Amino acid sequence: MRLRALLDTDALGLRLLGGDEELDRTVRGVMTTDLRDPSRYLTGGELVLTGLAWRHDASDAEPFVRILASAGVAALAAGEAELGDVPADIVEACARHRLPLFAVNESVAFATITEHVVRQVSGERAGDLAAVVDRHRRLMTSGPTGGGPDVVLDLLGTDLDLRAWVLSPAGRAIAGSSAAGPALSRAVCARLAAEHLAAARTGRRGPHRVQVEGTTYSLFPIRSSGRGTASGSAAASAAAGPLRDVRETVLSDWLLAVEADAGDWPEERLDLLQGVTQLIAVERDRRDAARTVRRRLAQEVLELVQTGAAPAEIAARLRVAAPVLLPGLGAAPHWQVVVARVEWDGGEIEGGPVAQSLLEEILVDPLSAGPEPSDRIAVAHTGDEAIALVPLPAVSSEHDGSETGLLADSLLESVRDPLSAGLDGDGRLTLGVSASVHSAEGLRGALEEARHARRVAAARPGRVCAAGHQELASHVLLLPFVPDDVRKAFTARLLDPLRDYDRRHRAELIPTLEAFLDCDGSWTRCAARLHLHVNTLRYRVGRIEQLTGRDLSRLEDKLDFFLALRMS
Repeated sequence: MRLRALLDTDALGLRLLGGDEELDRTVRGVMTTDLRDPSRYLTGGELVLTGLAWRHDASDAEPFVRILASAGVAALAAGEAELGDVPADIVEACARHRLPLFAVNESVAFATITEHVVRQVSGERAGDLAAVVDRHRRLMTSGPTGGGPDVVLDLLGTDLDLRAWVLSPAGRAIAGSSAAGPALSRAVCARLAAEHLAAARTGRRGPHRVQVEGTTYSLFPIRSSGRGTASGSAAASAAAGPLRDVRETVLSDWLLAVEADAGDWPEERLDLLQGVTQLIAVERDRRDAARTVRRRLAQEVLELVQTGAAPAEIAARLRVAAPVLLPGLGAAPHWQVVVARVEWDGGEIEGGPVAQSLLEEILVDPLSAGPEPSDRIAVAHTGDEAIALVPLPAVSSEHDGSETGLLADSLLESVRDPLSAGLDGDGRLTLGVSASVHSAEGLRGALEEARHARRVAAARPGRVCAAGHQELASHVLLLPFVPDDVRKAFTARLLDPLRDYDRRHRAELIPTLEAFLDCDGSWTRCAARLHLHVNTLRYRVGRIEQLTGRDLSRLEDKLDFFLALRMS
């Protein structure tokens, strides 16, 4: 707002004492002070309000006014409640430094002036930002360049003093304004993503307000315009949302996290932030369109592998794919296959597209920022299954022979909590990772290996599970393929007599059996672990053998008990 506008508002009780030729200055904020030197709190463009408590004699006026002028403040407003008329030495100092000076009538509180200025400045900033956002939207939608979400977040920071970040559903920081300060920690990002997904699954309308580590954030969903979301006001977006089941998009949509409490924001500011999310969604759609080539390459290679094409034909296709997936790094000497499956209770929603988006997100290094790292990932999907071809760039010779590539446990370590919140009790994500292969001939085996590993993961409890190729060399490979009815009959025959006895006598035979097998049948180690006398342990094991008709000195019976406990 302009200084001139302050004089036009009678309720503010301002009287101009000097500087009428400077009344077109812009006011960007307001500050009240009685410090002799308030310079460290000034950024320029403020209307400074003072009760003159800093002034003890006429010599104080010059240094005070000089400090204000050097800081670039817009004007000084001095209250008349303390000293009556504003002293002449202050009027003269302001005239020397060309600083506009107002007198504030003693009947007007500084709070009244502050509230008026803040309301006017905030409204004008929002209007200016809306114009900039609208201009930026036209630039982005009319051509191939636009600057990405960072540009929009910078506008929020400079024009509305809002710290903001764009996060993926798995909690990866995709963008942040340059004025946002230190990057959000990985733990905070994951917590914000989890809170957003949990709120979205309950159908609550955004923005969602959450408090993390003592800071309040407002979370705005960023819905891809390519999925039928209306482009317009917040009301239009909300009206368009119910057209699709939320489970189809909740695990793939980005979110805008703003460090502020939007609960008391006016409707105009909320609409502005909704416009910002739509602008960022344009970038999201553009990134998804850029993935089309990589997805098509993955689909072509996958079809060749599954139809048993000649290794030479697969190798030729990989040579075409490598420069796209590894720009500037040449061919990939190794490949890995990752298989993921998203399944919802009821089975009426196809999980493949969701699994595809999740794999493209999960396979990005969680410490990386921005969408660019995903340019080296190719994911195809069929039905409820998504399959990723992950090229591994060459490693130095000293690493030859060591374990390289992706590990199943580390892939889900940082995304388990957010994704579990998004699955919300009626969905599961299971993931399997193959070993790396050196040639096209190994891809078919790698695909089968990854699928077997995923089935192993599916046999485990939990909403988000993964298994790697290292686990396929043990008994756990066999367990997922045992039919449920066979599994239940086998475990019931061996363990139900022990469970019934424990229930009646509190004898703890099942825990004793688990400890005995875990100690490889060692009486002394098992007794020490359970804090029992060896004779007491021998009595319990004898009771187990009597109830089940088995002999725990025989390897076959030990193995049966071991498998029954694992399958129960």
